[in-house]
Amino acid sequence: MADQVIAVLGGTGAQGGGVVDALLKRPQFRVRVACRNASSDAAKSLERRGVEVLKADLLEEESMRRVFDGAYGAFLVTNFWDPAQMQAETAIGTAMVKLARAVGVHHLIWSTLPDSERLSGGRFKVSHFTGKARVDEAVEGARFPLHTFVQAPMYFQNFIQRMSPQPLPNGGRGWAVPMDPAARVMHAGDVTEVGRAVAAAFAAADKLPRGTYLDVCGGVYSWNDFVGSLNALGHQLQALRVPPEAYDNLFPGAHELREMFQYYEEFTYFGPQNQQRIAAANALVPEGFTGFADWAKVHMKP
Repeated sequence: MADQVIAVLGGTGAQGGGVVDALLKRPQFRVRVACRNASSDAAKSLERRGVEVLKADLLEEESMRRVFDGAYGAFLVTNFWDPAQMQAETAIGTAMVKLARAVGVHHLIWSTLPDSERLSGGRFKVSHFTGKARVDEAVEGARFPLHTFVQAPMYFQNFIQRMSPQPLPNGGRGWAVPMDPAARVMHAGDVTEVGRAVAAAFAAADKLPRGTYLDVCGGVYSWNDFVGSLNALGHQLQALRVPPEAYDNLFPGAHELREMFQYYEEFTYFGPQNQQRIAAANALVPEGFTGFADWAKVHMKP
């Protein structure tokens, strides 16, 4: 059916912005974005590109009802790092799923991550993974005509944002990490390319099996791999292993990230079903996803 409306949450953010970009390249879709500040520069920029922008807030059900009203599809993503969502990500995601179903959304795509706590038998409590994973059950239980799960990789963009190289105790620069720097366990990629898989899933419709998981992945890496690619470009960086108790004291919130890295080392970023889920995303997006070396050449010049 032509001219289908796709409602996008987080359309001015990293994942949602990539979804908007990819949907706009497909003429069968019209894009509607929920935005807390509909008069912001980002919102105005979307409007100039033909996007319908509605003022809405995940915490205000009536405003979100308007976003979903008349939409064929919806892409839902929550932001753990938003203080308003941090302690209630599962509840917020579940409420949005139920509302989208009640309003009549046909195809829902939920951005999730593995349940690190369940996979580890409770040993690794990575809240920003598990909080999303526990919404999956609500998605399945809502009985949408179509639903799909997408899992974003560890963002390459982190290396120029919250995980940029830092001074190390040995006088060098790079990353202090509470894991084996040689462990190739991190599924990583350009977060904006999540949109490629999402748009392809909406376009595939019922040709894609209901409940498919799509893991978007530019490659699987170790810290040494990241360092090697960057040093080949002229950087002088290193990855230094530190004890977990030392890492916990490096910065506020380090405990959450320490457990995340330890979860990676034991289960990998995407968990034990990663190969089939990566293959499913690659089958939908035959041009593939950008690898770190190519991304770094553009975004991390020395």
